Amino acid sequence: MDIEKKYNDKELIMILGDRIDTVTAPEFENEIMDEMGKFDSLILDFRKLEYISSAGLRVLVVIQKKLKPEGIPFVIKNTNGTINEIFKMSGFDKILDIQ
Repeated sequence: MDIEKKYNDKELIMILGDRIDTVTAPEFENEIMDEMGKFDSLILDFRKLEYISSAGLRVLVVIQKKLKPEGIPFVIKNTNGTINEIFKMSGFDKILDIQ
């Protein structure tokens, strides 16, 4: 899994590549948890992401549950057709802010 982090003031943009699956989901979660408290807005850019498994979806729910009570915006951008279909089939398109 490929993770690139960029800060724009207090906005964190994470560009994720390859796959988020059972093997890479813990690394993905750790990378985000390491940044908690350093940003006031989170954008996950999926332009390079090819696949996300249920383990990756679980991480997205964990992130949302942590950020929502604090009022920190959390957006997913640049999803491809495969990722959109996974979000749609799982119902995540209804619970996440996907742009």
